[in-house]
Amino acid sequence: MATVAIIAGSDSDLPVAEKAFLVLEDHGISYDFVVLSAHRDPDRLDDYVRNADCSLFITIAGLSAALPGVVAARTDKPVIGVPVAGTLMGIDALLSIAQMPAGVPVACVGIGNGANAAYLAVRILALARKKE
Repeated sequence: MATVAIIAGSDSDLPVAEKAFLVLEDHGISYDFVVLSAHRDPDRLDDYVRNADCSLFITIAGLSAALPGVVAARTDKPVIGVPVAGTLMGIDALLSIAQMPAGVPVACVGIGNGANAAYLAVRILALARKKE
């Protein structure tokens, strides 16, 4: 079981994901990484999210950045969204992730900031350990 599931919407998001890998590895936190698009792989994404034995998700997406919201709609686990720069320098993705409807929360970090997503995950996991 990986503690954190990292989902990227495209292979081109790997450099952002690698920033998260480094932080998680530095903190001894296990992770799983997959590339699944909310638009191109909806059934595989749904299956992965519903069956992921993790504590939280980090989702990395650009353009319409539907991935974080789709994941959040399918789980009650925390979801952290990382917007990726695209045609509008990532502002489109940032707003898509930050402006989620009530009841479908997604934490949002800065554009391309996979490291901060991992740091936020570390803090969330630390809170959960304190309650044990």
